[in-house]
Amino acid sequence: MTSIITGDIIRSRKVAHPEEWMGPLKALFNTLGAEPRAWQFFRGDSFQLEVRDPEEALKVAFKIKATVKSIKRLDVKLAIGIGSKNYSAPKITESNGDAFIYSGELFDKMKKKNLAIKTSWKEFDKQMNLYFDLASLTMDRWTQNSAEIVKISLDSPDLTQRELGEKLGITQGRVSDRQRRAGFEEMLKLEKRFRELVAQKMKNDDAVS
Repeated sequence: MTSIITGDIIRSRKVAHPEEWMGPLKALFNTLGAEPRAWQFFRGDSFQLEVRDPEEALKVAFKIKATVKSIKRLDVKLAIGIGSKNYSAPKITESNGDAFIYSGELFDKMKKKNLAIKTSWKEFDKQMNLYFDLASLTMDRWTQNSAEIVKISLDSPDLTQRELGEKLGITQGRVSDRQRRAGFEEMLKLEKRFRELVAQKMKNDDAVS
């Protein structure tokens, strides 16, 4: 069982130099595996990424969202698929399995959503996609400052607000305000619930098999 995230940079042509967003994303992706087996860009501004631990998929999606929205005018569409991996190719875009199919099919159908998930667990998908829709009401409206505070908070979970402020050159109070406006606490609760449910579903699948 694995997870695949298929993504597309929204309004990428608004940025004159693609490396402005591609560089930070590559740095993030490299923490998860090597190109092109674990991740790969295609069609210029689209990408596919494997997150081997499905429980981590939503946290990685949040990190991608925050990384991209830290750049003015940009956003990202993300389709998460969780399932089997039947064939591992030298390039991720040539690998196959349910996780790839779910992510790809979902991505192609996403017109108005920027974050969604597809698995074999129908009720799980229904519940999570409702949560994602609600979370997107806040995330899609993140300012650069909001996205920046989410990114650094996720990258440095052990730092206090004061320490985060020191890294950003702002006060602890400003950090608190930015996290609140970004819905950071609620995001962490959603990520924790996602992790719990995925672990439960995977355990149930293992018991049946």
